[in-house]
Amino acid sequence: MIEPESYCRELEAYLCRKNDGHLIRISGPAFDQVSRWASEGIPIKVACEGIDRYFERYYRKAPRRRPVRIEFCEADVLDAFDAWRRAVGVRREDDAPVRPRSSLAAHIERVIARLTALRASSEAAQPFQAMLGRIARELDQLQPQAKAARGEAREALLTQLATLDRTLLTTALDGVDAATRVAADASAKEQLAPFRDRMTPDAYHSACTAATERHVRDSFGLPTIAFD
Repeated sequence: MIEPESYCRELEAYLCRKNDGHLIRISGPAFDQVSRWASEGIPIKVACEGIDRYFERYYRKAPRRRPVRIEFCEADVLDAFDAWRRAVGVRREDDAPVRPRSSLAAHIERVIARLTALRASSEAAQPFQAMLGRIARELDQLQPQAKAARGEAREALLTQLATLDRTLLTTALDGVDAATRVAADASAKEQLAPFRDRMTPDAYHSACTAATERHVRDSFGLPTIAFD
C-alpha cells in the first residue's frame, strides 16, 4: 500500500495541475482526510476521477473561479470509489452501503450523450464509430420505457443494458494493442494490492479481470451502460 505521505503528495500535484498551477498544500486536517483515503485503499487514479468530477461540476457554474481545495472533493472521491468497488467487486470491511444512484432514465440519457460525443470526436476505426451510433440509437429507443418500467419490464431493460455494455467493452478489448493490455493488467494489480489479502483467489482473479476491463474502458473513454 502506498504511504500516506506519498499518496498526499501525488494528489497535491494533481490538484495543482487542475488548479492551473496554483499549489494548495495538503496539510493539517486535509492531510488526515486524504490519509484516510489511502488507508481505505482508494487508488490514486480513482481519487483523481473524483477530483475531476468536482471540477467538472464546479467550473460548469463559471469559467474562472477560486482554486479548489482537496477537502471539497471528498464526496466525489468517495462516490468514484463506490463506483470502482461495484465495477471490480471489492467490498469494504464495514460493508458500508453505497450512495443512492440516479434514475434509470437519467442514466440512459447520460450514456447516450457520452456515446454521441465520443462518436463525434473519436479517431477510432469506422466500424467502431458505427457501433457507437448503433448502441446510442438502441438506448434512445429504450429510454421512454425506462421512465415507468417496473418488475419484469425493468429487469428486461437491465438485461438489455448489460448486453449492450458487454458488446461495447468486448469490441474495445478486441482493438487493444499489446502495450495497452500490459499497462491495464499492471494497473489492475496495483489498484487491488491493498485488498488482495482479504480476497479469495477466485475473487481476486475476477476483480483483476474487472479492473483490467475498466482500465481499457477508461482508455477509450467509454461510459458504463449497465445499471445496478
